[in-house]
Amino acid sequence: MGWYDEYRTTKINYFLYNIAIALGPLIYLYVKSVTTSNFSFKKQYWWHFALAFTFIGYRIFIFVYDASQPGFNATQNGILKIKVDEAIVQPAMGFIEFPFMLLYLAFTLQLFYNYRKRIKQYFSNTYKLELNWILSFLLLFTVMFFYDTIQTIVGSFVTDLSYAQRWWLNLLSALVTLYIGIKGYFTDTTKLNKLNFRFSPSLEAIPQNTDQESSKSISKKDIATVKALMEDDKVYLNPELNLADMAQQANMSRGQLSEIINSGFNQNFNDFVNGYRVNAFKKMIQNDKHRQLSLLGIAQDCGFNSKATFNRVFKKLTNTSPTEYVKSVTT
Repeated sequence: MGWYDEYRTTKINYFLYNIAIALGPLIYLYVKSVTTSNFSFKKQYWWHFALAFTFIGYRIFIFVYDASQPGFNATQNGILKIKVDEAIVQPAMGFIEFPFMLLYLAFTLQLFYNYRKRIKQYFSNTYKLELNWILSFLLLFTVMFFYDTIQTIVGSFVTDLSYAQRWWLNLLSALVTLYIGIKGYFTDTTKLNKLNFRFSPSLEAIPQNTDQESSKSISKKDIATVKALMEDDKVYLNPELNLADMAQQANMSRGQLSEIINSGFNQNFNDFVNGYRVNAFKKMIQNDKHRQLSLLGIAQDCGFNSKATFNRVFKKLTNTSPTEYVKSVTT
């Protein structure tokens, strides 16, 4: 925008860095910090930025070298900037940045989807913990990444693109950055900090006063204990029910309870608990409770904490919507 015309000997080219080689690791570690219980930045995470730091160090080196050469103050770019950086390094970085960013996007999406799978083993109501805004951000960023790649190819091999034509990507990037910042700031993830996702049913210590035989295999007694909690104590009516709370009530470790539900009932924790809630909803409909309460009110009495969760779970487990089910049993 006129900078180079105004300042013909500017040295700004030495300090213009493509942040893609740092942005990929930053996004990955940000998602990891949100989806990992009690996350703390470890020293080994700095290795994710090795390429970015190497490139910065290299640029500082060529600036120092060029600055020591005669006539540097009267020109815009020195000898190394022209013959090494612009001729060799920048074209090479164009080939490195694409697979580098693509790799980190793949890692980040895998990290996020693994998180979505894990919370179903811990929480009975997951809607508020699914962090859909992160998925939206990752999809938007992926679109921007490919848009930028196509724009670069067109600008390099088809036709030169003006600043005005490239500006739209900058605007979109700014909007996406504001979106992720605002959503991240106002999203409550304290529930995640209370749980340690890393446990193994076979490695977690067995609490005292617990049948030692249950650590070796799933017995009928284990299954009966879990069924009694659901059918007699109706723990599923607690909308905040999670694996840790239920394990405490069953006098089991989280690993034991998870293994019993997964192997003994062939379900994850989320589907197991919500199956009881759906059945409770059906019974209330059959008892004409829908004439006194709204469908959402009945769902909340059965342990669901949101309309979105209720509709999605009911559709998944019954292959029909709540409204369609009510019509089918009342007509």
